[in-house]
Amino acid sequence: WPRDPEVSPDSAGPRVDPYGFERPANFDYTSYEDFFSRYLVILTRRAIKWAKLLKGNRGVPKSLKVKRYIRKGIPNEHRALVWMVVSGAQSHMEQNPGYYQKLLEGDKNEKLVDTIKTDMNRTFPDNVRFRKTADPCLQKTLYNVLVAYGHHNQSVGYCQGMNFIAGYLILITRNEEESFWLLDALIGRILPDYYSPEMMGLKTDQEVLGELVKMKVPAVAELMEKHGIMWTLLVSRWFICLFIDILPVETVLRIWDCLFYEGSKIIFRVALTLIKHHQAFILEATNFPDICDRFKEITKGPFVTECHTFMQKIFTEPGSLRMATIEKLRETCRANLIAQT
Repeated sequence: WPRDPEVSPDSAGPRVDPYGFERPANFDYTSYEDFFSRYLVILTRRAIKWAKLLKGNRGVPKSLKVKRYIRKGIPNEHRALVWMVVSGAQSHMEQNPGYYQKLLEGDKNEKLVDTIKTDMNRTFPDNVRFRKTADPCLQKTLYNVLVAYGHHNQSVGYCQGMNFIAGYLILITRNEEESFWLLDALIGRILPDYYSPEMMGLKTDQEVLGELVKMKVPAVAELMEKHGIMWTLLVSRWFICLFIDILPVETVLRIWDCLFYEGSKIIFRVALTLIKHHQAFILEATNFPDICDRFKEITKGPFVTECHTFMQKIFTEPGSLRMATIEKLRETCRANLIAQT
């Protein structure tokens, strides 16, 4: 992995970040390099601590120290290992040797395969490693992971959003089978029913966010009610894509570090922090399109790019957020949704 924030494939083309994503034409290099030079110091310090923690011990025990370390960010060289262990993906993989290969070799559902093929070119067109011209081209890896998962979990099959998540997993693990088991951890255990055809879990969690906003940022909740706006119109992609293509790559990875260890509660912490921190800006909106624009704006800029301070904020800004509260809200919201259908 290049430690340098930028790699340019050639002087003429756009510059590419360490994960293969092209920088947009209007990318602010000056403020990014200012941030990255400071962040590099933190990364170096964390890397030394992690090396000590993992030395001679393949396990990552659940402990307050590990939780604290994960919240401060997992160095990229250890990310795949730690995600695999803390999510339970590692033990599932070890308990099912050869299972992934069997899925790839087994009979295929043609309709599922066609749907996945259609989405291949739509997955990260701005990432050089997913281009057909790349060598190795990650499209084939992505295709395998999604096809295997669709046959492994037939009640989910495949739905848009899973391609982006699997793509990120592949970029980090650089390992097809590990990406499959991490996808299984996310969809099967960490995210409650986000990708099934009815998407009941996703609809529920969007309503839960609405309830949490009423509790923690009531003025924004009032604005939404006044204009009759449903939360799903503003935040469905936050949940479906787990902030991919919404927040900067480095910030998404830091959120995922906590997601694999602490579970889906983290998504609410991030969403509430974005809304609460930009409350005054959101409240200036006077109509529906304006509110939509502002919800796009709050996911850009230095507040989210400075991933280290942003991650500190998600644990302080929303205040206390107990899993019991979320479970209770999920029950109520789910019941209301079922009553409406």
